[in-house]
Amino acid sequence: MRNEDAEQRAPLPEPRFVPSTGDVRVATYDLGGTGGDVLMVHATGFCAGVWTATAHHLDGVGRLAALDVRGHGRSSTPAGGMDWHGTADDVLAAVDALGLERPFGVGHSMGGASLLLAEQARPGTFRGLWLFEPIVFPPLDLDGEPPNPLAEGARRRRTTFASADDAYANFASKPPLSELHPAALAAYVEHGFEELDDGSLRLRCEPEVEAQTYEMGMRHDAFARLGEVRCPVTVLRGRVDRPGPASVAPLVAEALPAGVLEDHPELGHFGPLEDPAAMAASIRSAVTAAP
Repeated sequence: MRNEDAEQRAPLPEPRFVPSTGDVRVATYDLGGTGGDVLMVHATGFCAGVWTATAHHLDGVGRLAALDVRGHGRSSTPAGGMDWHGTADDVLAAVDALGLERPFGVGHSMGGASLLLAEQARPGTFRGLWLFEPIVFPPLDLDGEPPNPLAEGARRRRTTFASADDAYANFASKPPLSELHPAALAAYVEHGFEELDDGSLRLRCEPEVEAQTYEMGMRHDAFARLGEVRCPVTVLRGRVDRPGPASVAPLVAEALPAGVLEDHPELGHFGPLEDPAAMAASIRSAVTAAP
C-alpha cells in the first residue's frame, strides 16, 4: 500500500468496548472533533475504520464517532444470528456509551437501515440522518425465494492473505472492491483484518456472519415504519443499473415525513468508499442544515 493512502485518512483510535443486546460487546470509536455529535455506521462486511477516509474531509463538522456493528470489525458475534434489530441495538448502545447528544447519523447500506431501525426503536435519538442506499425494502414474500447471491458469494470469501500488500493488491485488481478509493481500500485492509504474528492477515468479519447479515437484510420492518421517523433524512443513491437499493431509494425518501432524495449517478453502491471527499461534502451540507 502507498504511504499517501494513509495520509488521506483520519486516525482510528483504540476501541472502547460497550455491552449491547445478545451478550454482544460492541467496539466504539471516538474520532474527536468539537461541536454537534455525528455517528457513522458502516455497510455489511466492512467496519468502522473504512469511514476514516471520509472523516479526513470532515474537519469542523462536529465530534465524530463510529462503531463496528455485531459480527464485524472488533465487535463480538451474537449467538442468536444477525438480526438487523440487533445492529440497531448496537447503534443505540454506542449512542449511550459515548454520551452522544441527539447525534446526526451517517449510514451506508446496512448501516443506513440500522440507523432507521434505531430511530424507530427510540424516537428522537437523532437530529438528522444521511443514508447512502439504505437496505430498506417494501415487505416481500420471501417464502420459496432462491438463495441470496450476495450471501452465497460471502460464504466463498477469501479469509487470509500473506500480507497487507498482498490483500490490497488482490482487492485493487478486480471488482467490486477495485471501485473503492485507494484510501478507503487501504483502511479496509488495515481495520477489516487482524494481523497475525507472522505478518499475515485474517478477515475479522467471518464469511458466515457476512452471509447471515445479507440474508437478514430483507427480514426487518424498517420500511413499514418509515412514517415514524420525524427527523430530516437525506437518502442518497448511486446509478440505477439493476433492481436493488438504488431503485428503491425514491420510495424510502417519499415515505419519510422529512425525506429528501439526492442522486449521484457517477457512483455505485459503494459510493461513500468510492469518493470520500464528495460524500463528505454532502454529509457536511446535511449536518449543517439539520436543526
